[in-house]
Amino acid sequence: MDEEINTNLKQLSTWKRIFFMLIFSVIGELVRLLLWAVIVLQVASTLLTGKPNQNILNFGRSLSLYTYHILLFLTFTTEIIPFPFSDWNMTAELQIAETEQAKEKE
Repeated sequence: MDEEINTNLKQLSTWKRIFFMLIFSVIGELVRLLLWAVIVLQVASTLLTGKPNQNILNFGRSLSLYTYHILLFLTFTTEIIPFPFSDWNMTAELQIAETEQAKEKE
């Protein structure tokens, strides 16, 4: 048992993932703050124009999906490292793939 633990502790891939997890936990918090700014801008836009701003709406959706991708990585649900180490649109593909897998299971 101790030998197995020592082997696990010496795996470079595990330490690499932990390093990326620390980086993305900080990035996730920064994105969360940016999302609050998007929320405030969207509320202001809606109050001033009477309808949501489409550009802010798209940006907010993109940031939300990026946060989702970070959370998938942090919870070991995916091995795909989020942007900037993968394509920005990868999260949308992940969401589509998960939805298709859920339908196949039903």
